[in-house]
Amino acid sequence: MATTLEIALAVVVLVALFGAYRVIRAVKPFIVNAVVGLVVILIADALGAEVAVTPLVLLIVAVGGLPGAILVILLAVLGVAFSPALLAVPL
Repeated sequence: MATTLEIALAVVVLVALFGAYRVIRAVKPFIVNAVVGLVVILIADALGAEVAVTPLVLLIVAVGGLPGAILVILLAVLGVAFSPALLAVPL
């Protein structure tokens, strides 16, 4: 016969599993966008466009997906932002 403690622990584990499932389901599109965007940035880097991968770039690509990656590449090619040379300059 199951005790009250065992039943309570089983309920806590079930609640934690359902909570983790909901979090993973909510974060999954951002992970997919980040991976696709990074692949696009790496392909652009192989073709000659130098883009510095920083946490800000990852955030833009994760939220924006492919259009975000294209925007980052465009800004890096134009020398506006995200260029490795711009990040090396001391303030």
